Amino acid sequence: MKPKIFIACDTTNINRIKRIIRESDNKEISFGLKFGLEFLNSKNGRKFLGSLKNKIIFGDYKLADIPNTCASAIRAVKDLKLNYLTIHISSGLKALKAAKKVSGKTKLIGVTILTSLDNKALKEIGYNKDVKKLVLKQAKLASKAKLDAIVCSPLEIKLVKKVFKKEIITPGIRLPGDKKGDQSRVMTPKQAFKNGASSLVIGRSLTKGNIKKNIQKLIRELK
Repeated sequence: MKPKIFIACDTTNINRIKRIIRESDNKEISFGLKFGLEFLNSKNGRKFLGSLKNKIIFGDYKLADIPNTCASAIRAVKDLKLNYLTIHISSGLKALKAAKKVSGKTKLIGVTILTSLDNKALKEIGYNKDVKKLVLKQAKLASKAKLDAIVCSPLEIKLVKKVFKKEIITPGIRLPGDKKGDQSRVMTPKQAFKNGASSLVIGRSLTKGNIKKNIQKLIRELK
């Protein structure tokens, strides 16, 4: 099963996570759960993930290391039976291939340029290409490494689809009227799906305030 929406569970509070799971349970949208470094590195995070049943789990580890370390890290979390796991495409082709070799049933997702970065930020880091050119290059690399999915901003979906034919997962999603926050490249859910996203990652727009009301707003937006 491929959920259309992953809820970003960006907290270390187990009770809050349980509330997100409970209040996002509805008949119209099947949600996956995305856990980032904040939760994955928390004291009770790993134990809680191991206890979840019948949920689509996205482990957003964003691995970025030498090939052997990336592969070893994936082996180390095999017991969690994650459905999805992320690795930075900038780790290089050898690391991507090494990770894919040991990922088994877990879908390996290549992360392109983070949605918090824009062209100015890339220049500061030392890149001389703009976002779109870099993302296109990374998508080609992900295809070469036979990755199962790609994470890219909604602005690059059409570009990525030209060279990557599998799942495209899109963060940087805001419901109409919501603030951008720390994201630079954002779209509404409807716009992102129109552009060709397979599924979306939505955090604050759903989890801040009244979760049930936010989900109803999302459902109306997608109709």
